[in-house]
Amino acid sequence: MEKTVPQHLQNHRGFARAFRPGRLTLGIISPFMGYADSPFPDMSDFTALVKQADNSGLGALWVRDVPFYDPNFGDAGQMYDITATLGYLAALTEHITIGSAGYVSPLREPILTAKEAASVDQMSGGRFVLGLAGGDRPSEYPAFAKEFDNRAERFQENWQTIRRLTEQSFPCFDTAHGGRFYGNLDLTPKPTQSRLPMMTVGRARQDLRWIANESDGWLWYSADLPHLKKLLAELDALNESGIWRPFGTCNFVELLEDADAPLQVFNGIYLRGGHKAIADFYAQQQEIGVSHIVANLKPTRRPPLETMQDFLENIVSQFDAGK
Repeated sequence: MEKTVPQHLQNHRGFARAFRPGRLTLGIISPFMGYADSPFPDMSDFTALVKQADNSGLGALWVRDVPFYDPNFGDAGQMYDITATLGYLAALTEHITIGSAGYVSPLREPILTAKEAASVDQMSGGRFVLGLAGGDRPSEYPAFAKEFDNRAERFQENWQTIRRLTEQSFPCFDTAHGGRFYGNLDLTPKPTQSRLPMMTVGRARQDLRWIANESDGWLWYSADLPHLKKLLAELDALNESGIWRPFGTCNFVELLEDADAPLQVFNGIYLRGGHKAIADFYAQQQEIGVSHIVANLKPTRRPPLETMQDFLENIVSQFDAGK
């Protein structure tokens, strides 16, 4: 049975650009540059990179939620706060989708996440996609006075809280881990459409059936084609709603200067090669049904503006999301 795209998602500028049935689009994750030899990127080219991306066929710019630097992980993300960065991107860009990949939901107050998400969606003219993650850095949980072991339960509860606050007026409901809503308060602003696009980023310790039927899409970490093909088939079998829910992958990319450098894949998630081999590999993912690929350029050692130009002109141009 052919699955449909709900009208509120068809009408949402951000979702419609980043996710198109039967077509692959590409995204890039903050800070949109390589910084292979340090946990901390040099952000001096950040604005120029964003402007390059906005005027291209790139589908989306994704921003990470990394509140602390943990030496065990060796990556501080874009360093800037996720919501402040999303607001900056909303003001700086005109065309491209901006998304969170993702807010670490169990660490965050869902009321404020809902407020921030609806605000960015409004300020960007309906170009924001809210991605929520479960969090994979145990060291952060004590600092937030949050339990690590019940994060899956709180992820679902926060998801539903955000849904209700952004879709209903003066909602009345109770939560197990959060607050109680008596119907006397209304969250404003609401998103640009009746329903804000919400993606699961990573597994978030959720059952695949829940992801296949509750999330508007899923971003997963893999570049293993047989695994992805099997996963897509499983998701399709579990989808009981008849709604098309895009599946995307996230991977590290070391984009070499030699355009003819062959592709190497490490640990099922790390790609190294020239733009010809990487574009060909992306085309293979499109053939098996992957809808969106998010590239993390951290391993690339070339200058940021040069890397972005190569990526946009020689890879993204083959999977143009349009304006």
